[in-house]
Amino acid sequence: MINNLMLLLTSGNSEYYTRYTPSGFYGIDWTYVFVIIGFVICLIAKFNCERTFDKYKKVRSSSGLTGAEAARRILNNAGIYDVSITRVSGKMTDYYSPKDKRLALSDSTYDNTSVAAIGVAAHECGHAIQHDKGYVPVVLRSMIAPAVTICSKLSIPLIMLGFILSLYSTLVPLGIILFSVTVIFSIVTLPVEFNASHRALKILDSNGILGHDEVKKARKVLSAAAMTYVAGTISSALQLLRLILLSQRRRR
Repeated sequence: MINNLMLLLTSGNSEYYTRYTPSGFYGIDWTYVFVIIGFVICLIAKFNCERTFDKYKKVRSSSGLTGAEAARRILNNAGIYDVSITRVSGKMTDYYSPKDKRLALSDSTYDNTSVAAIGVAAHECGHAIQHDKGYVPVVLRSMIAPAVTICSKLSIPLIMLGFILSLYSTLVPLGIILFSVTVIFSIVTLPVEFNASHRALKILDSNGILGHDEVKKARKVLSAAAMTYVAGTISSALQLLRLILLSQRRRR
């Protein structure tokens, strides 16, 4: 959302676009459509994720296990005993930290006995198992993560400064390259998330933590959550395309 707003600021005023954007309509840049499409896609994915989770958090699992209990059982069955399970505030703020070997479950997951909560907890366990097994995309993502942190902070400011100072052949391309790194990171994240969900559903079914019909419901929750990552990747790719188009126009 912040990136979208900052990208809007790089566009300049109506007079600027009347001069530099021959394809504009009454000074309005048509590439705004990329920002709007990306925003709408993310909004729809987020709404669907929350709606699906809220629906199945009302469905109590037949095992009666809480998210935390299910997570501990999954980790133990996978032979992982050095990962701590803690509670964090919020709704669907769950995550796994490979650095600390810590599984953080949100208020909506930790002591909830619903199908949704167990599904989410199992998904985070999937990340812990990936890390333990040395899953290649996870290793790759960990390698580029430090660079992504820097690139995400510098890319948009560099692009904005390049537009302001008319440095279209130096700062703008550099900013675009840095922004591309964040897009690549988003793409690499997709197989990580889908694989974690696949592992989670397989474990839930094979270990009897959820019944067969309950696994189907958990799959809907995890699929909806995965689509938020897909939406984010599409949005980032559209932003990158817009930046490239704007850069090409300035050079002309």
